[in-house]
Amino acid sequence: MVGNHERDTSASSGAAASRDPVDVAVAPGSPLDDYREAIECGSFVADAAQWRAVEALEATFQALQRGEEAVAGVYLWGSVGRGKTWLMDRFARTLTVPARRQHFHHFMRWVHRRQFQLSGTPDPLRRLAAELAADVRVLCLDELFVSDIADAMLLGRLLGALFEEGVVLVATSNQAPAQLYADGFNRERFLPAIDAIIHHMGVVHLDGDQDHRRHPGQEQRRYWIHAPGQPSPLAEVFARLSDGQATGTSPIELGHRDIPVQAHGDDVLWCHFAALCEQPLSALDFIGLCDRYRHLLIGEVPRLDGGALAGGIARGTEDASARVATGDRELPALTRQDDGVRRFIALVDECYDRGVPLYLEAHVPLESLYRDGHLAFPFQRTLSRLREMQLARFGRD
Repeated sequence: MVGNHERDTSASSGAAASRDPVDVAVAPGSPLDDYREAIECGSFVADAAQWRAVEALEATFQALQRGEEAVAGVYLWGSVGRGKTWLMDRFARTLTVPARRQHFHHFMRWVHRRQFQLSGTPDPLRRLAAELAADVRVLCLDELFVSDIADAMLLGRLLGALFEEGVVLVATSNQAPAQLYADGFNRERFLPAIDAIIHHMGVVHLDGDQDHRRHPGQEQRRYWIHAPGQPSPLAEVFARLSDGQATGTSPIELGHRDIPVQAHGDDVLWCHFAALCEQPLSALDFIGLCDRYRHLLIGEVPRLDGGALAGGIARGTEDASARVATGDRELPALTRQDDGVRRFIALVDECYDRGVPLYLEAHVPLESLYRDGHLAFPFQRTLSRLREMQLARFGRD
């Protein structure tokens, strides 16, 4: 019997794989009907925390079906692999009202772009919220996680404006609302967003220790430990995946930078960790990367923790945020590798959401990549997603 995995990987071309806003297709049934059917057919194992989440989603679904004006959304949070994304996606697909499902990174990309286009407009965030409310009744956001100060400043007002416009928000996150942007600069400006979530959404904790992404499945090896001086196993993988394609070794352009590669084909890219994660690339650049390639091969992945402590703060994916006065504060213990680790986390998130398999050649075993450090919490999600990529059900070879 298989478990309750975090995402529906049976169709990588579906909502979870799209880079743009996805208008959700209508399907029969309800969240409760779908969950009961999944248990009865043996696809899922009954999970008490998931039942609570399904009941909350069912209540929102039924209120929307009745045409109620004030409808509470749902905020699903919990540790990795608890089934949050699957539950949200099934909810979205049962709706009969206009709805949209997006990864949170993609949503914020649209918000920043649209805000720029509305420059000079009085209160552009409220205008943006009104535009979205005119298109959809329900907005589903996957993996809500705030680390960028620019995102935090926008969300402080934007969420309130969306709720005032009547948009029903359903979101998943690895953090409780009160934990969002917990160590962020000028966090007091983000607190209105937390208050809005608590006031307008039912908060459901999918507690429990079981990672349902680790349920049994046919293995598909995509992770190798590479001994120095030995031929790279990625060479054979690249040859197989690029069979019949025109290939080359010239650099590719990404984020207005030339990125050195080992090889590339029409839809396959092979490069080293340093080329993607030790240059100032952003989450938006990784979105573009997944637009172009269906398979990514990354070699020379080092052990990611244990580096020397660095001064200042690792910004990770570059956000070009303006400086904000923050006053005296205690800085987290970061290492010089943490910039690259943040980018690696963002890259894995994007590949996972888009169904793009990552093939990794590393210096250490998967479980030893990052075991201790300031980024240990977000890396738990990364590790869980990399484990699922070792199964044939993820993506398409």
